Amino acid sequence: MGPCAPHTHCLPPQQYQRPRKGALVGMATSTMSSADSSSHSTLEDLSDAFSLALEHHEDSSSLGSDSEFNGVPPYRQTDRYGFIGGGSAQNAQVLPPLELLRRRESKWLDMTAHWDKTMARRYKKVKVLCRKGIPSSLRARCWPLLCGAQAIMDRNPGKYQELEEAPGTQQWLETIEKDIHRQFPFHEMFLSPEGHGQRGLLQLLKAYTVYRPQEGYCQAQGPIAAMLLMHMPAEQAFWCLVQISERYLPGYYSPEMEAVLLDGEVFMALLRRVCHRAYKHLQKHNVGPMLFVTEWFLCLFCRTLPFPTVLRIWDAFFSEGVKVLFRVGLVLVRLALGSGEKLQDCVGVVETLEKLRNIPPEQLQEDAFMAEVHDMAVSHRDLERQCQVKLKKLRKDWPNFGQRLGQRLPNAKAIFDEQQLEEVRCPGKGGQTASPFLIPEIVVDPPPREQRCLERERLKEQRQLEQEAKKQERKKKPPGRKKPDTRGKTFHMGQRPTSSLVQGHEEGEQPSHARRKSTPYLETYF
Repeated sequence: MGPCAPHTHCLPPQQYQRPRKGALVGMATSTMSSADSSSHSTLEDLSDAFSLALEHHEDSSSLGSDSEFNGVPPYRQTDRYGFIGGGSAQNAQVLPPLELLRRRESKWLDMTAHWDKTMARRYKKVKVLCRKGIPSSLRARCWPLLCGAQAIMDRNPGKYQELEEAPGTQQWLETIEKDIHRQFPFHEMFLSPEGHGQRGLLQLLKAYTVYRPQEGYCQAQGPIAAMLLMHMPAEQAFWCLVQISERYLPGYYSPEMEAVLLDGEVFMALLRRVCHRAYKHLQKHNVGPMLFVTEWFLCLFCRTLPFPTVLRIWDAFFSEGVKVLFRVGLVLVRLALGSGEKLQDCVGVVETLEKLRNIPPEQLQEDAFMAEVHDMAVSHRDLERQCQVKLKKLRKDWPNFGQRLGQRLPNAKAIFDEQQLEEVRCPGKGGQTASPFLIPEIVVDPPPREQRCLERERLKEQRQLEQEAKKQERKKKPPGRKKPDTRGKTFHMGQRPTSSLVQGHEEGEQPSHARRKSTPYLETYF
């Protein structure tokens, strides 16, 4: 399995130190035996353990390198993704019908041909199609457009060639060369140390250290850059890596890696709401998020899940942003620790982490798994709210905690809007013409003070006239029928027969029809 991070957040505040990159990208497999006592150990002890694990990983992960294979013999078969042996689950994958693939390709070709118009007016359609999966033949075209790398590359022609020709720092070059052979050693592109895959990966990572010398190189960037090189040329892969590091996951690959620590705490807060049983189990056995979330998020799951599922995750990630990573992580924890039966064998830290690493492959098939991911009720607003709460808490515990909110953008639409605003401020930068689909900057000047006073007086007079008109209408309205004044008077009600009324009339007078037909009636008088 891929790298994992030491349990830094469980240390008391006085022992907290900013995690080193080498410690955060060590292998989790060999360090789980000492994880039960991680809350009582220092960061230096964990770093030593991870260094030993890294040495072991260098020996065990060299399979597939040039020293082991000495090239690719003709009989060595590869699957449709380029992995030698084809022993992964994608061989048994049922592909969609050819007609369906052609229709999806046609839709994506139409959208990419008018990309600015599509993103400005039909982003929801783009998001739906990304959830269904981008066709493999068009990922090299769609990923740079979604993340904004294509626009940056167009505004900076020749920039990558300059960075590639720069000498670079010797310290970073030595570190990168040690890690090159670990990146997908069973992929045909990265077999030989002198092949175009490993050489291109070395140049790409070196160019990033020249482009961002204050950040340098992080080991988790290796598999991400290798994944990008599998699908596109080096220049496009470089700008995609820049966008991932600066727009989608800012602070993840910096020397302090404080953004990873913050997102680990946010992940646990969301897990408490989504799957309380798993949350209680992790709290009971003191399994912190840095023991498993670090590997998942830093490498974008490309060293954890089956390759077809990883591709679908990246399609959604470039479209919808970091919330996809949280959704995927929550689904994985729920699949591994979501029921009482699954927790019966998890009696400690080691067993729990093994359960998280060994989820049955049939539960990770791309279509069913991504359906669960998209059904997970976690929105960008939920992430922002939890980030504010956890950031306030971390700054209270560690005053020097420097991570800030608002640095990362939520999705591809926000990146597109930001680039359009930059194009308005600096039109034609880099020798490119301004885009016809621009978001204008609307500036409304406030009215002068005298005009505001006159407007206020006018509104006041208008309200007074309306009130006087209502008073006049009430005066002109005719008074209604008044009720009889009965105060101080006695109210009598009596029953008199009809015969007495008939006798009281003069002779020859006929009683009325109503009285002639009625029986004794009630008479009211004062």
